Amino acid sequence: MKQLGPLDVVDVFAYTVVLGLFVQFFPAVITESFLITLLTAVLLKVVLEAVVWAKTRLLQRLRSGQPGPRRAVSAAMLLLVLPGSKFLVLELTAVVFRGSVHLGGFFLVTALIVVLMLARAGTRRFLEPRPGPGTAVADPGEG
Repeated sequence: MKQLGPLDVVDVFAYTVVLGLFVQFFPAVITESFLITLLTAVLLKVVLEAVVWAKTRLLQRLRSGQPGPRRAVSAAMLLLVLPGSKFLVLELTAVVFRGSVHLGGFFLVTALIVVLMLARAGTRRFLEPRPGPGTAVADPGEG
């Protein structure tokens, strides 16, 4: 089991901002309060982590080079997971928040997930440690 870290908190904050922007600019996306928006961002984080994990595992199985039925089953499961994840997000928010959250339809949720993943990648890239000014990099030829 993965331990939660600072990047997970940053992801939730980025998801909260993106979800807030979707509520602002798309009338079909509705959350009743900031707390519900924050809780929805946490739910989206959990669901998207699970979906990314499942997609990664399925892609590993496809690339493993095993012939025949196992590869076909992995490909079929991947084709089901891709659109199925959007329906999972819609259904979970409907069940968990009982009408307090409406994420629009399939296409709006797809756009939301794409923007969430881009925001996640962007914030992680922004926070990635870089050598700063005055940081000496050791030359392997010296010594």
